[in-house]
Amino acid sequence: MKICCIGAGHVGGPTMAMIALKCPDVRVTVVDINKERIAGWNSNQLPVYEPGLSEVVKQCRGRNLFFSTDVDEAIQASDMIFVSVNTPTKTYGIGAGRAADLRYWEQCARRIAAVSNGNKIVVEKSTLPVRTAESLRAVLKANGRGCRFEILSNPEFLAEGTAIQDLENPDRVLIGNDDTNSGRAASKKLVEIYARWVPHEKILTSNIWSSELSKLVANAFLAQRVSSINSISALCEATGADVDEVAAAIGRDSRVGPKFLKASVGFGGSCFQKDISNLIYLCEHYGLHEVAEYWSQVIKINDWQKSRFTRRMVETMFNTVAGKRIAILGFAFKKDTNDTRESPAIYVCRDLLNEQAQLSIYDPRVTEVAIRHDLEAATALPGASFQKRITVEKDAYAAVESAHAVAILTEWDEFRNLDYNRIRQVMLKPGFIFDGRNILSPEASPMLCPGVYGIGKPNASART
Repeated sequence: MKICCIGAGHVGGPTMAMIALKCPDVRVTVVDINKERIAGWNSNQLPVYEPGLSEVVKQCRGRNLFFSTDVDEAIQASDMIFVSVNTPTKTYGIGAGRAADLRYWEQCARRIAAVSNGNKIVVEKSTLPVRTAESLRAVLKANGRGCRFEILSNPEFLAEGTAIQDLENPDRVLIGNDDTNSGRAASKKLVEIYARWVPHEKILTSNIWSSELSKLVANAFLAQRVSSINSISALCEATGADVDEVAAAIGRDSRVGPKFLKASVGFGGSCFQKDISNLIYLCEHYGLHEVAEYWSQVIKINDWQKSRFTRRMVETMFNTVAGKRIAILGFAFKKDTNDTRESPAIYVCRDLLNEQAQLSIYDPRVTEVAIRHDLEAATALPGASFQKRITVEKDAYAAVESAHAVAILTEWDEFRNLDYNRIRQVMLKPGFIFDGRNILSPEASPMLCPGVYGIGKPNASART
């Protein structure tokens, strides 16, 4: 068996590395037109950071795992092709801001059809709208020059930061196929790949439309829980309740469970907002306007939570942050990843810059180039003004030096273990710490209590 994966990003790279690890007799080639990205996968500095990923890649690379920019050769040599290209939300035309932009996906389909020299199994790995397989089939059939293509849907359910763990021990693997003899035969071949390490009871099969929709719905339900607890965090702040205590109480109910009930500055990442927007667009397309409005509220609460966090900072700091140095600890959308897509930090920083603040930013995994690129795109500030008002520091203590306030925007473990008494000493007084991830415990750090403002926590002054 020879496998090709088109797309060497946060899904394609780790997924193929795990398949190569568990199936040493299967040749796996990951291809991408981005030469810099492929060079990264062939180096000791991988373009994607995930705990444990580097070790897996090093064990397999050059044995049965290969990274290349020769897309055509990999397609021709493969029996099975995973399509794992980006499907961002459209920023133009019909469905802008909601619908998935499928141009890269269609380019891949046309490339597969144009260069294939035999029958192939094509696996949708990218997150796609329901019934995309129908369009994929039409493109391949019209351009395939007599080759036969069986299409499978195999959505990823990885969580960034725990991708290797999720791949090694998944809750489930979902494979959607056509209800035909050839469709079931193709599905069986993919099942056999995963069954090398995943128990059969965890490998689910369905029709292809159910598989495509399940991915969108799974992320919508998870995001819904985050927005639900974040909405309650505002009520907790108003009433003096503690959102962590409320979450612990309701999470003990077996019907609710404790996962995704951690209040924060808001959710980010490439999936939640994009997939809910896609779900909303699908509902509107099918005339389900009440359903679309219901899911729209999940995004509205998330946007409101981010702006509420910034507004609270400004109000607490005597209604102005103009000219004040604010330390930003964390820029990735969550810990244990270098992914900044839709990170709440981008929007908090944007709003603080609009309030004329000076920012000193530190993240242990996100590069200065990525930080500046994201903020330049988000703010549209003139280059000279933008450069002067942002500094990117090499460690947390440098970032907080002479700061009027600290905003913790990513829950990196190292931020839990900082010497906050030392930090308070080098900050300008009175000094404020805005904990957007609720990683600081008043009980563990009583000296910090008067100046720490958490999400959904009693007002800091009430603790003094």
